[in-house]
Amino acid sequence: MTRKTVSAKRPETPDRKQYHIETEKGDIAKAVILPGDPQRVEKISSRWDSFRQVASHRQYVTHTGYFKGVPISACSTGIGGPGAAIAMEELANVGARDFIRVGSCATLKEDIQIGDLIISTGAVRLDGTSKQYVRPEYPAVASYEVVMALVEAADSLDLDYHLGITASTDSFYLGQSRPGFNNYVQSWSTTLIDDLQKANVVNFEMEAATLFTIAGIYGFRAGTVCAVYANRVKDEFAVKGEDAVIDCGNEAVRILAEMDEEKKSNSKKYWMRTLHK
Repeated sequence: MTRKTVSAKRPETPDRKQYHIETEKGDIAKAVILPGDPQRVEKISSRWDSFRQVASHRQYVTHTGYFKGVPISACSTGIGGPGAAIAMEELANVGARDFIRVGSCATLKEDIQIGDLIISTGAVRLDGTSKQYVRPEYPAVASYEVVMALVEAADSLDLDYHLGITASTDSFYLGQSRPGFNNYVQSWSTTLIDDLQKANVVNFEMEAATLFTIAGIYGFRAGTVCAVYANRVKDEFAVKGEDAVIDCGNEAVRILAEMDEEKKSNSKKYWMRTLHK
């Protein structure tokens, strides 16, 4: 069935149902968890008080509900910056303002273990999507309030976590210093990890730079927490930490809502420790 859209510039229906994610006003909470994997959405929402599936189209599966009484949504983005940018744009069109990526990553630090969590404070923009929005010198920085909410969540759940700068790439293979087909490499790829380690970058992933850049431009709040699946120094790989990273993201949304209430009750624009009761 063909859907009537407003225009080629605005590929949404007259009642503002979004073209890719197929959601409209009232479907989405202010705070949205953004996993890459569509199958992770139900793993996230299964921990909520209640939820409903509001849309499923392409790689975008969206659930909305309540977690410990706080409105919350989750929307998968697929892999990489382009899909994440589409999700953010369309989620914002229907009311989302806070975005927390919950995913996986590879650490560049020997002492970080498989299954630990890494909370990104900023991102090296090795992606292409963020460059479509603003000049490359523009910083990709996480919202300090989201970082604090993720830290408090991880700590309260007794999880092993680390903070640091992330490198976001558009390629899982050469872009993260892995060989391509038939061991294809480029000279810059072979030195990339060493260069990033010298700059104290803690991990690779593929979406944070896009999220942080777009959030900075539009005045949204964004953060990223990833479970470590790979240690590139020790050449280890295991799928471990998914439950931990999901719990951290959900709890961070609750904490962020609590922080907002504390700001409101104290007539403050920004959250600070002294507001915490």
